[in-house]
Amino acid sequence: MTSDLPDSLILETALSVAGLTDYICFLLEQDEELRRVWVTGEVSSANHHRSGLFFTLQDPDGGAAIKCIVWNSQLAKLAQIPVPGEQLIVLGSIRIYRDRGEYQLSVWQALPAGVGLQALRYQQLRKRLEAEGLFDSQRKRSLPRHPQTIAVVTSPTAAAWGDIQKTLKQRYPGLHVLFSPATVQGEQAPESIFHAIQRVEQDGRAEVLILSRGGGAVEELACFNDERVVRAVACCSIPVITGIGHQRDESLVDLVADASVHTPTAAAELVVPAVAELYTQHQQRVVALHQSVHDSLETSHNQLEQMRNRLRRIRLDRQVQQEMQELSWKRQQLVRATTTKLQHATQHVEMLRQKLATLDPKAVLQRGYAVVRQQNGAIARSAAELTVGEELLVQLGQGEVKVKVTEVGE
Repeated sequence: MTSDLPDSLILETALSVAGLTDYICFLLEQDEELRRVWVTGEVSSANHHRSGLFFTLQDPDGGAAIKCIVWNSQLAKLAQIPVPGEQLIVLGSIRIYRDRGEYQLSVWQALPAGVGLQALRYQQLRKRLEAEGLFDSQRKRSLPRHPQTIAVVTSPTAAAWGDIQKTLKQRYPGLHVLFSPATVQGEQAPESIFHAIQRVEQDGRAEVLILSRGGGAVEELACFNDERVVRAVACCSIPVITGIGHQRDESLVDLVADASVHTPTAAAELVVPAVAELYTQHQQRVVALHQSVHDSLETSHNQLEQMRNRLRRIRLDRQVQQEMQELSWKRQQLVRATTTKLQHATQHVEMLRQKLATLDPKAVLQRGYAVVRQQNGAIARSAAELTVGEELLVQLGQGEVKVKVTEVGE
């Protein structure tokens, strides 16, 4: 079949390969939907190049595929590095590779798809809360040893509530259990758990709180990774014990709680001791105390017997004789010292007596001297002090005489 158009017209209207490629590029790259588009698929291949990472994203059934490129400048910003076999959600824009006439997706961001996306959100929230210090061990409070009032937050229809009641009753009869019901699965669960914890705090009677749920699928336990629930537990005024899921499950609530175990029954066992165990421990302490007292008495009896045997081996009369000899020797020392001091004191007294005798005025008068006193009793020491006719009293060695001055010489 031939064209009815002239050859000259065909040549004039025909596009070059570059022109057609440019036209397709214009159509695709100017489309608003294609300039920022989210695409989900499975990574089928990935190759690192010096300019960036090239990978292919295809539908899980293999029906369609698209080539993708992440430039090196953007690679470090990806939340998830493309790896073959992984499900991803990528954000990018359509670009035309002119040399080959191919289109590709220039990727800006890559996120895990499905469960992977939930895991990413979990890790991001966990890092943020950890940076705030909500998981620090210093924040965790010790549990009361013998609480009398315990609050339980769980579903009223769940087996966890029955397990907790049964365990508490068996281990510690007579406890006061406050039940604050909550939905522990589904979209309404975070808000329900938050209000259940608030009710416990407003009541003010509970000494410790159990937040519990039985095991389940990952998506069923998502409410315990909700930021509202985590912060409610972190800000709770009383210690919180979590018993959520099985051992393979770890929630953010477990990390922020003051204590965490893997089942509701284990939480009830942790919150109170078993009365039977307490009684056994008490009996063991009684036996240990009795044995300690018995050992102490036996030790004292042995020490007393040793002292008795030691006294029997020592001759008391010899000790008494030695003590008497020592006392006699000390008495002789004391007598000698006292006698010596007495002799020295006697000699000193005699010396003072003789000195005092030489200074006695009467002794001087006995040697022929006299003391002349004026009428006022003053001793006359100079003739110039006397007047003619003045009466004087002359004291002799034996008696006194009165005289009158008749003449005063120089």
